[in-house]
Amino acid sequence: MGVMKIDGYSVEFTDEPNILSVIRKAGIDLPTLCYHSELSIYGACRLCNVEDDKGRMFASCSERPRDGMSIKTSTPRLVRYRRMLIELMLASHHRDCTTCVKSGDCELQNLAHRLGVSTVQWGYRERKYEKDFSSPSIVRDPDKCILCGDCVRVCEGIQGINAIDFAHRGTDAMVIPAFNKEIAKTDCVNCGQCRVVCPTGAITIKTNIRPVWEALADPNVKVFAQVAPAVSWVKSLLLFIDWASMKFMTLRSGLI
Repeated sequence: MGVMKIDGYSVEFTDEPNILSVIRKAGIDLPTLCYHSELSIYGACRLCNVEDDKGRMFASCSERPRDGMSIKTSTPRLVRYRRMLIELMLASHHRDCTTCVKSGDCELQNLAHRLGVSTVQWGYRERKYEKDFSSPSIVRDPDKCILCGDCVRVCEGIQGINAIDFAHRGTDAMVIPAFNKEIAKTDCVNCGQCRVVCPTGAITIKTNIRPVWEALADPNVKVFAQVAPAVSWVKSLLLFIDWASMKFMTLRSGLI
């Protein structure tokens, strides 16, 4: 066990894997976009940077806690740094937030509000890539990818599929399936785990809201509600037989 100082308060730690875990243990909500405790350490977004007593800044997710350490999490320098990072991400992001399905639930949007980022000095980015609607379960929008790598790591490290990965370098870097194929033409199993960890609208769940409304409004279409996961007709028949048998036995015992 050790003790470190965080923003002037002494915090004990035992087997925490990194300083970020100790910070969260202390009840401090340090912003991150690429950190998930069940995934490998990536350290891409740099939003979790902290400052030690010597003025050195480093990513708290990728450094282990040491006894006697003293760090600060929200100095003016750190706040300016985080604002600049968010502004840079927004500058390379297609910002149709009013019609985005992740609006209100987007981590990038939430952090921009939280840090007071209200303008982007580098202007507005037009759409560069086409959306990928090929999958029956998810929709890919490369123009909203912030290269956090969460989807890549969960697809490889948790699911073991490797349907998507990083391609190219520098400003051309992007997350795509191999050879930029449609996601439906890869080994994707439509598990949706990439959508779970994606902090923006780069990967979203495909919905059928419009077809449902159209079907409800069509007098020639009969609409049925069904539970999910779906119950097969065989299982339904077996359940009915069990129910009928119990009903018969109850009636028979009453007659006897």
